[in-house]
Amino acid sequence: MKKIFLFALTALVAVPALAQKAGQPVPRPKLVVGIVVDQMRYDYLYRYWAKYGTGGFRRLLGQGFSFESCNFNFVPTYTGPGHASIYTGATPAVNGIIGNNWFERESGRDTYVTEDKTVQPVGGSLAAGQMSPRHMLSTTIGDELRLATNFQSKVIGLSMKDRGSILPAGHAATAAYWYDGTNGAFTTSTFYMPQLPGWVAAFNQQERAAQYLSKPWETLLPLAQYTESTADDVPWESSFRGEKTPTFPHDLPSLSAAPPAAVTALTTAAGETTPKASPRNLDLIRSTPFGNSLTADFALETLRAEQLGQRPGITDMLAVSFSSTDYVGHQFGPNSVEAQDTYLRLDRDLARLLSAIDKAVGKGNALVFLTADHGAANAVGFLQEHRLPAGGVGNISMRDSVQLALTRRHGPGKWVLDFGNLQVYLNRPLLAKKGLDLAKTQAEVAALLLPLPGVAQTRTATDLQNAHWSEGQGMLQENGFFAPRSGDVLVTLLPGWLEAYSYPVIKGTTHGTTWAYDTHVPLLFWGWRVKHGESATPVRVVDIAATVARFLHIQEPSGSSGVPLVEVLK
Repeated sequence: MKKIFLFALTALVAVPALAQKAGQPVPRPKLVVGIVVDQMRYDYLYRYWAKYGTGGFRRLLGQGFSFESCNFNFVPTYTGPGHASIYTGATPAVNGIIGNNWFERESGRDTYVTEDKTVQPVGGSLAAGQMSPRHMLSTTIGDELRLATNFQSKVIGLSMKDRGSILPAGHAATAAYWYDGTNGAFTTSTFYMPQLPGWVAAFNQQERAAQYLSKPWETLLPLAQYTESTADDVPWESSFRGEKTPTFPHDLPSLSAAPPAAVTALTTAAGETTPKASPRNLDLIRSTPFGNSLTADFALETLRAEQLGQRPGITDMLAVSFSSTDYVGHQFGPNSVEAQDTYLRLDRDLARLLSAIDKAVGKGNALVFLTADHGAANAVGFLQEHRLPAGGVGNISMRDSVQLALTRRHGPGKWVLDFGNLQVYLNRPLLAKKGLDLAKTQAEVAALLLPLPGVAQTRTATDLQNAHWSEGQGMLQENGFFAPRSGDVLVTLLPGWLEAYSYPVIKGTTHGTTWAYDTHVPLLFWGWRVKHGESATPVRVVDIAATVARFLHIQEPSGSSGVPLVEVLK
């Protein structure tokens, strides 16, 4: 009955949209702009409200439509799965993006989410450039827009992170660009093109990353006004390498003077001029708010140079992901002055972008949505200082405890091939050689992990393949499980607990769990035919692609399980 009701509502909202004279094209916005803010928790919309200007977050909320209860319906909540689910409308169980990286049983090694050794870099280093969306197993909303317009629409993704650009852009994208810290340039791969367009090469030659890093990072407002944040110097924040304390001002010219630990040799496509590797550490800009400013600069230049949304009857799409919020959040935590300053500066960058969109295609002619790829936990030290439950676990220690226990029970051998994304990958050939049943060994490992500190529950791959959950932790893990790539045993941590990569030292924060601070994210629609309003109706991130498809009157992505959000479509 519920599905029938939703269908009826969807049908009702479609009639006015298509009421027009015969022979006229289907009404569509000139431009669709998807904005993903990496590691943006829902509460950031309101925590810094008094300090935001009028042209960024306040404009989106004041003129657009906000879904106040938008959550991810799967785990793990990482950058790769988050971006993929937003644009495919599918969970990792369908689109195959189960993490930023995962253990590949066929090759016996970890693989990266956008890694592709069959392509070559264009405009950057080998390590940064061998990337494509080949691991993603379903189409994106951008792919469907290209298909619907017989590939006349331009679809372009851009981000500091390769995965923040490539996964949103999709398989049939016109282009995807990401940042290479070895030369301070935006790069791409031969998956998209043989050489950079002239306007991208010209933008890179301006060396804007170096310009941003030529001045110290000082607070935008007087430090005393950052009343929404903790003190500037607290023990649970990480300092930049070369700093004694994690405090303002951050001396970016000195910190970026030393080159990165390893600079990969640059390679070029035939006939292309590529910036040389920099003697400075231009990768540092990622961990400052100026990485977002550089992204906004490049987005504005993309709008201008590609003339997006300015061809009669053709809808283009731009997917922009702001990544520096994630780097800053990891290093300093959600309650830091650095995080607040980064969001105040991002607010100004958003204002620039929205203003440029209005200028390019006219007010009300672009459909914009803003969301996040995941949230983040509060820093463990911050929570513990206030007597709130929290803690950290170490992947290596958990892996070793399982390995030791299995060795004691079943004899010597490398029983655990990998432990990542809170998943255990067992040595299945060794189990077969020893005559051990896979399902029983999975259950054994699940029982071994359950008593460890911070573990809330464990679940085996066999259970996930043979059972079904419609809600709760089981549903979240089932939706994030893809048998060819996922592990044998999956672990859920207690609320407030996180994977500490430098365990037992726990600095900054991370994400990836099933809890609301990781799954609850903003969802705003603004612009073309979007009325002002808000809703507390629970919605899912996978509903975004279906909603955009409904706005455009095109097919939803191939693996989509989302439904159009009728409240914003009315």
